[in-house]
Amino acid sequence: MLKRLFMRCVAGTLIASAATMVCAQDASKVLRIVPQADLKILDPIWTTAFITRDHGYMIYDTLFGVDAKGVVQPEMVDTYTTSPDGKTWTFTLRKGLAFSDGKPVTSADVIASITRWGKRDVFGQRMFAALQSFDAVDAKSFRMTFKQPFPMVLDALGKPSGSAAFIMPKRVADTSADQQITDYTGSGPYIFKQDEYRPGAKIVYIKNPNYVPRPEPASGTAGGKHVYVDRVEWIVLKDAQTQANAIANGEVDMIEWMPAEQYAAFKSNPKLELLKPTPAGLFDLHLNHLVPPFNNPKIAQAAIMAINQEALMRAQLVNKDLYRTCSSIYPCDSPLASTETAYFTGKPQFAAARNLLKEAGYDGKPVVLMYPSDYAVLNKFPPVMAQLLKQAGFNVDLQAMDWSTLVTRRTSKAPADKGGWNLFITGWAPGDTMNPLFFTPLTGNGEKGWFGWATDDKIEQLKNDYLVTSDPAQRKKIAAAIQLETYQSGILAPLGDFDFYSVIRKGVVSGVVPAPVNVFWNIRKS
Repeated sequence: MLKRLFMRCVAGTLIASAATMVCAQDASKVLRIVPQADLKILDPIWTTAFITRDHGYMIYDTLFGVDAKGVVQPEMVDTYTTSPDGKTWTFTLRKGLAFSDGKPVTSADVIASITRWGKRDVFGQRMFAALQSFDAVDAKSFRMTFKQPFPMVLDALGKPSGSAAFIMPKRVADTSADQQITDYTGSGPYIFKQDEYRPGAKIVYIKNPNYVPRPEPASGTAGGKHVYVDRVEWIVLKDAQTQANAIANGEVDMIEWMPAEQYAAFKSNPKLELLKPTPAGLFDLHLNHLVPPFNNPKIAQAAIMAINQEALMRAQLVNKDLYRTCSSIYPCDSPLASTETAYFTGKPQFAAARNLLKEAGYDGKPVVLMYPSDYAVLNKFPPVMAQLLKQAGFNVDLQAMDWSTLVTRRTSKAPADKGGWNLFITGWAPGDTMNPLFFTPLTGNGEKGWFGWATDDKIEQLKNDYLVTSDPAQRKKIAAAIQLETYQSGILAPLGDFDFYSVIRKGVVSGVVPAPVNVFWNIRKS
């Protein structure tokens, strides 16, 4: 085995073309993973891109996590209490917590981190709107006092996706929420090697010697986050065939998200194993409600009527084993799944869409559909969606770009013909969709909300109603009403549910933790 490794290092491989291999190290201590996208935005509070979220979990920790059963559990917090009236929450940090530079984690760090997070995250914004004061009791304890009871404090602090409430040093968290951080000193199990950061090629992390895991077994984003390798390399390979060749040849150890077109080949390879580390996710079409034409709900509804879920999902996922059509904005196998879908069926209604466009006075101006041509997880959707929209009566401008450009461009509030946008498609993990208050795009607070910036007071009121009740039956009823209003406003629409598969080298990689998001602690390599 050592001879084979040496020969690969001398001769050069597919990986050598993307990044230099670290061959002098013990191969069992270097874990090489193909991430689901290139990492170009390093601030996990500044974007909801999954790859940046995954980066956040590598180098930061959270006050609370969500275990494999979906239950919120303490992570950096040791103990907490709630006052009888439900308005005051007091927390104490675990002993021994330190940042990657060795400095202790204090209440001041927590308060600054949560405050910055709360300015960008939609759930955080809601929590801070109800907050009266947020103070340090001492160096290791802090207190949150609310104007009225806020029963989902732990859910907010432990939300696993979108923007998770990662803890950073105060000096970093004091960065304005509308600016990206430049210091990546972390509180989590790994350290980001900024000196080896090569966007488009390789991202490197090393074990954080100052990190103290919890004693409980790892479960979801909760429990003990142990590191059993010295070094993790994310090797950026955008082409599905290149990914397949790399893992088949042992040049990488794991593919975070399996390229769908390689499913049959991976499944039949005895040296590889397919894992489903997270529950089903979903793909959505997102519309920009701030600028014409989708600031008109009827025109937004017409675009949603163009959706052909089966055609879209078959184009992207290829194999029926990997997807299911679903007309709910929540995954169809989730507790909140609802059949309250108004006009939406998941099947194309071209005649009805054209009638709506005529009624709404659509002027034929091109709508810009952003097309992440380099992103294998999504890049089959837009060309099909463009054709469907054309059949519904839209003039479509399909604009190709890389995924990182799309993530940046979707922040633009300019008109589509001046560098803005009208539509894009993305996927969401179960950690996003398990709760409508977690689901970042479900915002009706205009320009304070997520990209698309819909204004819908009813959505906001329904989310408040969901927040203040603890009755599961009532929450399900409210979630269904949220879904119905989402379709009426045309905020977004689902393309279908899909299974997240990871690929590992069988007998080489073990310990992948099932979680609502992809996590990379507790993994062993033999």
